[in-house]
Amino acid sequence: MTAPVGDLTGSIARVRDWAGGDVETTTLRGPVASPPEGMPRRRGVELFACLIAAVVGVGGYFAVAEQRLGHLPDGWQVVVPVWVVLCVGVHIVVRLRAPYADPVILPCVLLLNGVGLDMIYRLDQYLAADNARTQFTWTIVALVAFGVVLVWLRDYRVLQRYPYILFLIGLGLLLLPLIPHLGVQINGSRIWIHLGSYSFQPAEVAKIVLALAFASYLSDRREMLRHAGRTVGRLTLPRLRDLAPIGLMFVASIVVLVFQNDLGTSLLFFGLFVMMLYLATGQGGWVVLGLVAFVAACWVVYTYAGHVQTRVEAWLHPFAHASRDAQIIEAQYGMAWGGLLGRGWGNGAPGRIPLANSDFIAAALGEELGIVGLMAIVVIYGILVARGLRIGLAARDGFGKLLASGLAFIIALQVFAIIGGVTRLLPLTGLTTPFMSQGGSSLLANWIIVAVMLRISDQARRPVVEVTPAPIVELEGEATQLVAGPPAAEMGQSASQILGDDAPTQDLSALAPRLSQNRTSGGGEAA
Repeated sequence: MTAPVGDLTGSIARVRDWAGGDVETTTLRGPVASPPEGMPRRRGVELFACLIAAVVGVGGYFAVAEQRLGHLPDGWQVVVPVWVVLCVGVHIVVRLRAPYADPVILPCVLLLNGVGLDMIYRLDQYLAADNARTQFTWTIVALVAFGVVLVWLRDYRVLQRYPYILFLIGLGLLLLPLIPHLGVQINGSRIWIHLGSYSFQPAEVAKIVLALAFASYLSDRREMLRHAGRTVGRLTLPRLRDLAPIGLMFVASIVVLVFQNDLGTSLLFFGLFVMMLYLATGQGGWVVLGLVAFVAACWVVYTYAGHVQTRVEAWLHPFAHASRDAQIIEAQYGMAWGGLLGRGWGNGAPGRIPLANSDFIAAALGEELGIVGLMAIVVIYGILVARGLRIGLAARDGFGKLLASGLAFIIALQVFAIIGGVTRLLPLTGLTTPFMSQGGSSLLANWIIVAVMLRISDQARRPVVEVTPAPIVELEGEATQLVAGPPAAEMGQSASQILGDDAPTQDLSALAPRLSQNRTSGGGEAA
């Protein structure tokens, strides 16, 4: 599509490189093409879907109150308008600051967030707690952070500048709970730090920082990792200096597994790095090598670490230690009781499951919404991940492709690990269900991930302004035109003025006829 030519001077235009497919930003002087009008932005579709997500959240809230209380919940006159304003407000931010962003991601995330709030409110009725109020407050904070990131981050490529600094910051955050008197151990895992009266998981921020560092490093070193080094079969082993960050990430994952007792975080970060390495190099051998190395390390840790043995035994033989493994046993019985269609909002007993509002919220949803409802939630996660990978395919630079794909893979790996643990497909990992589990740090980090994904999507889907070059004028075959010069007297006078009084006394006017004759003969030959 060729845009009409405007009168913008010195503006920024995007020029399509038809040979390589990349898009570069170039400063053009003179008239450039104005942006095309009428491109589909799908913001109306997004608004309609956001309103549906808001209605689903309100409907679950009212259904729980009707079943458990017999009347509308206290304070619904405040909660419902605030929730609707939040849903519409984040849509307005996207409409104004990222008009070409993907229209499906935001409604999916709002739907998951709303259903999670409904289930936490449902568990509060069973446990006589007030966790839903805290989680709703964190939702407001997370949505505000989402808007701030989307407004502040106008070009995601500025995040590519400092890969090594980001890598060190991410590793520091990941290992921060190991500091004495700062890190605390909760439910067997040392992944928390205390900041005053609040607990915080630095690994939630570390996953964003390390995803940025991985994407920046691999986009810069992609060709070296792909071609430089020794070739073993179909796998090209990188040079030692290029291999150092890979080895460092592997060691950090093992340290988290051993000293923080957290299999999920270790699996998340090492799996993220291996998958992004595969995306950067296109060599499937890295995936096989990474899986073999991680399984071997887990086997060694399993041999010497008691907590890993406990997780594996609870996975394989939960009824052998019924009191110790009550969490997974109650989750299995709850989903079996829910059956295919579930007990209905407020009609089950999900509060019998320990930590049902955080680690096992998927089991609670399976009990009250049934296998059909749980699979519908998994499908929504699948749509969210698929749209993220699609953003990676549409991105116009290597950093954007790797970053969008890596952020989507973070969500996919979390969902796979937690759903697999709840259904006994995998050992329990301790990861939270994105956007649904109770926890402020997890919710805040995941909404920031969504903001970055939408920024990449906006720049990828934004129409390309193509500049129409000026036609090249062919001069071959054109006759030379003679231009009449000044009279000979003026030529002599001008020369005298230039040379001054010290000029030769020769009269230059006598040369005028000869100059005119030479010009005439030259013009004839040219003609």
